[in-house]
Parts: sequence; C-alpha cells; structure tokens
Amino acid sequence: MAQRVLQGPPDIVLTLRRSARARRITLRISSLDGRVTLTLPQHVPEREAIAFAREKEPWIRKHLAARVEDVAVRLGVRLPVEGRDREIVPGAGRAVQVQGDRLAVPGAADAVPRRVQGFLKARARDVLASACDQYAARLGRNYAGLALRDTRSRWGSCSSAGRLMFSWRLILAPPEVLHYVAAHEVAHLAQMNHSPAFWAEVTRIHGPYDPQRRWLRTEGNVLHRYRFGD
Repeated sequence: MAQRVLQGPPDIVLTLRRSARARRITLRISSLDGRVTLTLPQHVPEREAIAFAREKEPWIRKHLAARVEDVAVRLGVRLPVEGRDREIVPGAGRAVQVQGDRLAVPGAADAVPRRVQGFLKARARDVLASACDQYAARLGRNYAGLALRDTRSRWGSCSSAGRLMFSWRLILAPPEVLHYVAAHEVAHLAQMNHSPAFWAEVTRIHGPYDPQRRWLRTEGNVLHRYRFGD
C-alpha cells in the first residue's frame, strides 16, 4: 500500500489501497488510530483518488480533530477499571490492588504499564469466566474454552466448536457492558447467527440489552485509547 500526503497544517497521511472488489473510491478514518485509508478500484488512476480526498479534506480534518488522543499508562494517569476511573499510584507489596478510586501498583515506575496490563487481563479472565458460566447455565449449554485477545474489530466471538473469545479491554467497561457481551457470545452456542431466535436467547439469559449495545457503539472505542507500551 502506498502513502501520500495532504499538506497541512497539519499534514494528513493517506494510505492508498487498491482492491479488485472495489467499485468506487471510498474513504475511511480509523477510530482506533486515526489512519486515513483511500480504497480505489484497480482501474482508477491515483490522481483521481487524491482529488477525491482533497474534496473531502474539510470532513477529514473535522473527524481527526474530534478523535480522542491515546493515553500512555503510567503513574498518575486515571484508568477505568470495571467502569470506574482509578488513579494509578505507587503501591506496596507484590500485587496490584484496587483501593477505591486508586489502582496501587508496586515496583519500578517503568514496569507500571506491564504490571497494570497483566492485572487487567487476569481480572478480565476471572470476571468473564464467571459471567460465561452463569449464562451458559441459563442457556443449558457448555462452552469449550475461553480465550482473551486485544481485538480491534470485535468485542467477542464464539466458534462453531464452542470456544469463546473476548477482548480483555472489556474489563475497562462498566460491568453491565461486559456481562452483555458475555451473554451475547454464550447465546451463540445455541444460535450461530443474529436471527430473531438468537436475540430471543440473549434476552432470555440476560434480559434487556439495548443500553449496553448503545454504550459499545458510542463509547466502546475509547477503551482502545489506553496504551501499555506494547
């Protein structure tokens, strides 16, 4: 993929991507990292795609300006843990501890990102496993296993073999949002689709879910702004 620049201020880097399946020029701005991608059909000249981007430049700049900046996790930073903002502070002992509105992290300052990430992943596994056990019991189905990833395109998935996968960043979200995602993926054990029957299963084992779905659509991308040096 080639890169071109719309001169600023500030400069905007365009990533050009040719696709045999594309029928027209399309423009996409990633909500995760702000990358601007121009996708164009094989037969369309590059200059035509650049001209298209220049026409859309005010729109591009508006969306980039509105994008929330990334946050490097370190001492003094506030980080949501189970939906509640906690300040990362130096801690004693050997384990990271939640202390009200603080997250106490022992050890050297340069190890804070790694230690916080390890704590969040372990906490996510415990909470998600408990939630999945609860919803699987209500559904009357067993799942084959549970894995955590740092996924960008989805919060969870269920394989045909009954293996569940979740983004560990769900532990940053309010608990009711995490529980909805757990119920959603467990419901796929019975319905591997998004049919009315599937949503009926989600409602049966979880209850109403519209507020949680709406939160993920409007606020979910914010969970990806926190960087742990990886």
